[in-house]
Amino acid sequence: MPQTVVLVGTRKGCFVLESDGDRRDWKLRGPYCEGWPIYHAVHDSGSGAIYAAGASEWHGSGIWRSTDLGETWEVSSEGLGYANGDQKLSKVSGLTAAHGRILAGAENPGIFESRDGGVTWSLLTTIEGHPAREAWNDPANQPPGHLGVPAMLPDPDESSRFWAIVQGIGIFETTDDGATWTPRNRGLRADWPLEDPEIGYCVHKLVMSPVDRQRMYQQNHVGMHRSDDGGLSWVEITDGLPTEFGFAAAAHPHDRDTFYVVPLDPGHGRFMPDGKAAVWRTRDAGSSWQRLDRGLPQEDAYLGVLREGMAIDSYDSPGLYFGTSTGQLFASSDEGDSWTEIASYLPAISSVEVAVIA
Repeated sequence: MPQTVVLVGTRKGCFVLESDGDRRDWKLRGPYCEGWPIYHAVHDSGSGAIYAAGASEWHGSGIWRSTDLGETWEVSSEGLGYANGDQKLSKVSGLTAAHGRILAGAENPGIFESRDGGVTWSLLTTIEGHPAREAWNDPANQPPGHLGVPAMLPDPDESSRFWAIVQGIGIFETTDDGATWTPRNRGLRADWPLEDPEIGYCVHKLVMSPVDRQRMYQQNHVGMHRSDDGGLSWVEITDGLPTEFGFAAAAHPHDRDTFYVVPLDPGHGRFMPDGKAAVWRTRDAGSSWQRLDRGLPQEDAYLGVLREGMAIDSYDSPGLYFGTSTGQLFASSDEGDSWTEIASYLPAISSVEVAVIA
């Protein structure tokens, strides 16, 4: 029977939860990574290794790695830095494992890569080529959090093609491994003035349908959006949701039209509306939405979920997982129809990822 592994990045280390294919009983291990704040932990299906992006006030930034599903760990920061010293790097906030390498998105913004399993790192790109880039790196213009590049989305077939989110600026696509970049924000909405219509959009989460690579979804600061042409253009699909704001999102592994989000109150609290926990699902690409709350707390549940805080597995009946900023981890083994709390009292959760290991 396959093994189901959930990786949980928290403010005080990385945790690992394990179950079988039934996903009923879970075993929790951790915390790992010496209690460093972990912004994002991922599993590399090619090598079987786990990578965790950490940022410590005492030790700076580093990438932790484990080749035995979390039993032992090593950390490396070799090569994580900007050579000229003009740009600051205090945080690595996003990781992607694909095509035999690891990509790490960092403040200010920049993307680093490792081709030796996370032992050493080198700067791949600072998203050069756009005339507004210098303004992005001005500390006065940095959005809260200083995430830089919080996420990269790889093309499943072409190693030189991937998309990057620049926090507060938008989505950029490269087809030549970071040598050049093209903004992919056409059709997005911004509720603030834009000096350049190509940039200035606050994209929180970008996902691709595994069964249709032209179909993408995103959770934006101001609305849910869908693309049917690989990110060349976007249409808004917010209508029917309780708010237009949120961070986390997940695409169904077998159905291009099914997609999940966690709407949040757009105010400073950024918790689930009315203190009632729910995940929302569309089965028709955003034409309508369904509230999924069976088994979730419906009273005084002022829960927040961050941009990497939800994941979906690849079983025939997919399981969903989300972690909260107050340390609860919820799971569903029936596509979100019902939920169970599988871990409580963890440190604040930054990321949730799931791997199915044969």
